[in-house]
Amino acid sequence: MREIHCGRYRLTLDRPLVMGIVNLTPDSFSGDGLAHNTRLAIEHARQQYQAGADILDIGAESTRPGIAATSEQEELRRLLPVLQEVCGWGVPVSVDTYKPGVMRVALAAGVSMINDISGLRSAEARAAVVDSDCAVCLMHMQGEPATMQDAPVYEDVVREVSTWLQQATEACVASGIARGRLVLDPGFGFGKDLGHNLALFRALSGDLWQGLPLLVGVSRKRMLGEITGRPVTERVYASVAAALLAAQRGAAILRVHDVAATCDALKVWQAVKEGERA
Repeated sequence: MREIHCGRYRLTLDRPLVMGIVNLTPDSFSGDGLAHNTRLAIEHARQQYQAGADILDIGAESTRPGIAATSEQEELRRLLPVLQEVCGWGVPVSVDTYKPGVMRVALAAGVSMINDISGLRSAEARAAVVDSDCAVCLMHMQGEPATMQDAPVYEDVVREVSTWLQQATEACVASGIARGRLVLDPGFGFGKDLGHNLALFRALSGDLWQGLPLLVGVSRKRMLGEITGRPVTERVYASVAAALLAAQRGAAILRVHDVAATCDALKVWQAVKEGERA
């Protein structure tokens, strides 16, 4: 049975895992940022865990298109009080960051996964995690958050994204990071238009991903708004549908805002699958 080496946890992949989002930002695209209220942020994390999240993904810097960068000092100011609480709950905690300094502090606080939108592009980032036993999610992004959605262009988005992730994987392995710690994320909405996102979605079940677990994060994103015509506050149903489709195509981890709704949909799907095998 496949598993992910995730700090002190071994996450088996006999079913899709649900990663609950906890935003510690003042400017989250989804409107759920809790940068200025540690108590509410911890309570939200608890609700995500109790709703069935297998992993909590905590981020303290918004990476929505057009956003300015957050300083390392500010990112850590938002993160640390929450990490000091949730890392003791007995659930794997992921930190969504691309800064090596933040990675080191988060790992020292007990984090089990680093979720890097830049795919550990820098040698410094790889050095920050190599001596730990954390899992690492390598995400593809074309460009930088401030400009990535201005005019993304690919000749063959599936081939280019999968090749980039293969190269990122090779760099990690060459640095001493075991493949059993790696998860890949095609980076939906990060330097991709709707056509690019849909092409990548269709390719999830293909053989382009090196046999590594895939993380899919499309919850409440613009692509769902473009498909449904609904604002971000009304994309729960589309998000659950997208998560279920990703699971059917082999996604190992589903990064979502709406944990309870996603877990219910997965339970129904799994019950039908088990009946088919009986």
